[in-house]
Amino acid sequence: MTNEQVQKTYKSNDTEEWLDRVFTRPIGFLWARFFMNLGVHPNTVTVLSILIGLSSVVFFMHGSYRTEGLTGLACNIIGVLLMMWANFYDSADGQLARMTNQRTQLGRILDGVASFLIFIPVYTSVLWRFYRYHSLEFHWLGIEDNEQNTLLGVAVLFALAALAGLVCHSGQCRLADYYRQIHLFFLNGKEGSELHNSSYEQQRYNNLSWRRQPLEKFFQWTYVNYTRKQEQATPQFQQLLERLRITYGNMNRVPQSVRDDFRRRSLSIMPLTNILTFNTRAIALYICCLIDFPWLYYFFEIFVLSVLWAYMRWRHEHFCREMCVNL
Repeated sequence: MTNEQVQKTYKSNDTEEWLDRVFTRPIGFLWARFFMNLGVHPNTVTVLSILIGLSSVVFFMHGSYRTEGLTGLACNIIGVLLMMWANFYDSADGQLARMTNQRTQLGRILDGVASFLIFIPVYTSVLWRFYRYHSLEFHWLGIEDNEQNTLLGVAVLFALAALAGLVCHSGQCRLADYYRQIHLFFLNGKEGSELHNSSYEQQRYNNLSWRRQPLEKFFQWTYVNYTRKQEQATPQFQQLLERLRITYGNMNRVPQSVRDDFRRRSLSIMPLTNILTFNTRAIALYICCLIDFPWLYYFFEIFVLSVLWAYMRWRHEHFCREMCVNL
């Protein structure tokens, strides 16, 4: 295995994170080559990554070393290793698809939801650990330990979990993924990106049959909503796209100078998209679990990552508005 071989499996040098370059991608490449030799389809690897990530819930739930001692610490470490393993497979599926030219619409959809599904154990295990070991948390927070406070604490954490997972996590990853695909579109053109629009995806959904293709139609329905929310969150970029179509008639006719200008502006956004996907939030999760205060992760996702999400969105919308005015 050489660096050049691994780099050929990147989406692009512009969108790769440092930790992925030196750690995740090389290991993912080895797994991709292993699965390629076995004739395994990339979508199968994606499903395996989701299942491995979900299996970590058993270990994170029993990882409170303050009461379980070394057993709890071991459970935490196993949970972390399973999440890392799932991430290697999540990297390998895309690398395998590019190595074997087996890119599919279903693979794109599965890859988009894999990261979120892998984090389901986080939200589940934190609630369980609080319910089981709430007296420790109450003591640390200076709250009286009684049944009413226990139920209230669980309810509050459940609300935080819903906010962190369903609103913050999904919204952050969805927009970060969109900005990456936009960047790849202006860098490599249509063939080098997976930038889709909701109108086209709606047509694909309408052409599928619930009777003959129920699974594919269900996933396509989720993807229509996914792309629609991406577009709703980026009004200035949508205006820029429309202006480019009006000015040049076809996106393939956009001058290279305009593409280069967009890439230059967008390149500064890529580090923020990397922070808002897997590695940074995974490291925060590992730390919160290993210090045995996993519920702190909710606050990291709700407050720290949400601020970065808002800043990333503001910067991208700002330069799209500037480019639109200058066209």
